Amino acid sequence: MLRKQLFKNPFNIDMMNIEKVNVAEKLTSFKEYWSPKIVGELNQQLVKVAKFKGDFVMHQHENEDELFFVITGTLYIELENKTLELQAGEFALIPKGVLHKPYAPEEVHVMLFEPAATLNTGNLINDRTVTDIDRI
Repeated sequence: MLRKQLFKNPFNIDMMNIEKVNVAEKLTSFKEYWSPKIVGELNQQLVKVAKFKGDFVMHQHENEDELFFVITGTLYIELENKTLELQAGEFALIPKGVLHKPYAPEEVHVMLFEPAATLNTGNLINDRTVTDIDRI
């Protein structure tokens, strides 16, 4: 009796649409750097994967915090007063309003968690700004 209660579906969710995501497989599906791809969504947050190599731009997000989780490689995030070095399996939270510049001397694979409205270049609009993010 208790087991049946645990599996009730009060929100009428289509259980057949719930699937696992293979992050490594998603990362092999594209080659471009600094162009995040959406792999999931929860609570108005997007889960994105990206490949980084080289320098990005110093920027900030006025209204959104950002989480960088390193899957493979080494990611550096330059801040105003220090530089973070993130290895595979580590993450950093960048609070809204904090200037930051990610860079990676070698290719790094990253998972990002951020609100859906977040632009990858934050307060800057330039040739690296991605406004129409692919879902893969």
